Amino acid sequence: MTYFKFSGFVAGLFLTILFWNCNGKEEASIDLDDSDQISYNFHIRPILSDKCFTCHGPDANKREADLRLDTEAGAYAALKESPGKFALVSGNLEKSEVFHRITSTDPGEMMPPPESNLSLSEEEITLIKRWIEQGAKYEPHWAFLKVKKPEVPKVDWGNNEIDAFTFRKMQTKKLEPNPEAKPHELIKRASLDLTGLPPSPAILDKYADFSGENTYEKLLDELLHQPAFGEKLAVLWLDISRYADSYGYQDDEFRSQWPYRDWVIHAFNQNLPYDQFLTWQLAGDLLPNATKEQILATAFNRNHKYTEEGGIIEEEYRIEYVLDKTNTFSKGILGITMECAQCHDHKYDPFSQKEYYELFAFFNNSKEKGFEGDISQTKPAKTPILWIERDDLDGILHFINHPDTTKLMVSVMGENEEKRTTYILDRGLYDAPTVPVDASTPASIFEFPENLEKNRLGLAQWTTSSDNPLTSRVFVNLIWQEIFGKGIVKSAGDFGMQGDLPTHPELLDWLAADFMENGWDIKRLIKQIMLSATYRQSAVISKVHLTIDPDNLYLARAPRLRLPAEHIQDLVLASSGLLHGEIGGPSVKPYQPSGLWEAATSGRGTLATYIQDTGNKLYRRGIYNFIKLTVPPPKAIIFDSSNRDRCEIGRNRTNTPLQALVMMNDPMVLEAARVLATKLSESILDEEKAIEEAFKRIVCREMKSKEKDLLIDFYESQLDEFKNNPEKAKQALDVGEYPMNEKAITPQNAALMQVIMTLYNLEETITKS
Repeated sequence: MTYFKFSGFVAGLFLTILFWNCNGKEEASIDLDDSDQISYNFHIRPILSDKCFTCHGPDANKREADLRLDTEAGAYAALKESPGKFALVSGNLEKSEVFHRITSTDPGEMMPPPESNLSLSEEEITLIKRWIEQGAKYEPHWAFLKVKKPEVPKVDWGNNEIDAFTFRKMQTKKLEPNPEAKPHELIKRASLDLTGLPPSPAILDKYADFSGENTYEKLLDELLHQPAFGEKLAVLWLDISRYADSYGYQDDEFRSQWPYRDWVIHAFNQNLPYDQFLTWQLAGDLLPNATKEQILATAFNRNHKYTEEGGIIEEEYRIEYVLDKTNTFSKGILGITMECAQCHDHKYDPFSQKEYYELFAFFNNSKEKGFEGDISQTKPAKTPILWIERDDLDGILHFINHPDTTKLMVSVMGENEEKRTTYILDRGLYDAPTVPVDASTPASIFEFPENLEKNRLGLAQWTTSSDNPLTSRVFVNLIWQEIFGKGIVKSAGDFGMQGDLPTHPELLDWLAADFMENGWDIKRLIKQIMLSATYRQSAVISKVHLTIDPDNLYLARAPRLRLPAEHIQDLVLASSGLLHGEIGGPSVKPYQPSGLWEAATSGRGTLATYIQDTGNKLYRRGIYNFIKLTVPPPKAIIFDSSNRDRCEIGRNRTNTPLQALVMMNDPMVLEAARVLATKLSESILDEEKAIEEAFKRIVCREMKSKEKDLLIDFYESQLDEFKNNPEKAKQALDVGEYPMNEKAITPQNAALMQVIMTLYNLEETITKS
């Protein structure tokens, strides 16, 4: 079958693409009166971090003039190059050398120096001047302060505490919140956010006006209890945990890691508290009387790439694996960029190279090796492995039942009995060990308690302690990002000095504290956000919005977001009736252009050639698509999915012509349109009613009269075309492997298929608004 099957009838109709591409770093808005107190955290530190810390920050090896501006002690110390002078003197501009240097025009004196290609704006200079005049007070970095629950503002708008914080911020920007979205908009939005699937016509009818017992809250409860909830949320975590179906590197052979993916789905559906969710993944094998399920969860640490090539230096790759574990933990769970300290002290954040390798030490005692045989000898898992039999799957993940699966090998964690010594590696090189270090955590975050074991279980306990300032903040921010498109902290993987400032810091802390107080309950957190009036607003954009807040930082409207790649596939399959709703199981290989794997393979192993699946496997949800690390699914990549070769905690949303071409020519979309058209024509004889039903299934609302007239006219024009050219009708319907009755090859079905293709290509269809 040919992959591209161009449909010229669709190209010009309704194809309006308004995808939003949010790239670049958000700068905190500075809107201060002369009497306002200048904050080091929110006004000064971002300036110093961007313009000064490279030479006067945490990295002692690169520090100039022995001047350190990232700490109060360093900034207030006497200047070694100028005895009797000080970088900063509280309240005194004349004696503060920093002020003289940033206002100087002498190239030999001015800071930043001209050769750095950095400069301060007049606004930044004014802020530093006012900060010095007000006392030049330093503050610990906001993200490293223990989470404390702030007082909820008293306002006259909203449904819960979330709204109090967002409304107060709107007021400071002279913004008014949008009215609540229409019921059909909320139903579609909630269904996509909680299940990744469009609402069925039955759900749309049941909750049409949220009257009587069928309330909005009852809708949320119904969606939260659907098995599809776990599949939806698991996509986020699989990006973080870099889940894939192959080992990577040149040979990129098959690995049977999919039971871990099923465990993640299961954990979210069972609402496993987040602290346990993390503990099992970090150290399930070290728990007392660890169960197979807890051991299986530790596959989180083993999802990284493995080499199967001969002639390698084993220790080099073993170190690479431990580095990957360390970096995934720090970025995905703590939201910090510890990997910058692999080769030297961090240039911006208070993490030394020594602290990096102390964290590294927690993962350095795994039994895994750097090399366990070449591709011709390797089994589909690397030791240590967990053997899982069908009965285990039915017991641990009770919703899985694969009669063809008798025994699987999953890469999990195993600890050496005798601890391996960890060294600081000079410039991060595997063969350049220097000073030995013990396992520990960065002191600037929170000291590792003496009563905890210095192993992965102790690390998990440190991570989930209520004293840890990052874990809960990072996760509630991830959930906020999942729902609103960007987090309260936009740089969701960087809560450090170079990360974005929170737009609503008090709200972030309130949510983080409330999350921990209520048992790290993930479903409760999501429902709490979705019950808020902030979430329930209309997405209509006014001129005021575009003038004051074009990026919607202050949430006076609901966002408009294109669906992730997996959920575009899910929407098409579900609305057409093709979706095979089996939960869990091995990955599947759907339609894909021929030759991709063959062009990027070493020619060895079972994955040298792409062998497409057939039958129901073609119609599984996007989460189950086979991910080969060297050749990720092309359609998913076009729609900005993660490559899965490293930890990713946020996807881009780009807008390219290729995306439109995929929606017009992908055989899955064409096949879905064909199948839905034939099913509707069999059950609904009236073409107008068939189009109305298709519209409701795909766009998730009733048609407007003008839309109906336009679609009927389009249908009739296509019907005339196909009646006059019967071979074109046959050609249009000849797509996909789903069986088709010869009697269904009619001009009417071909015309209806073109109408449905048009609906799939609507911007509104694949946008959550």
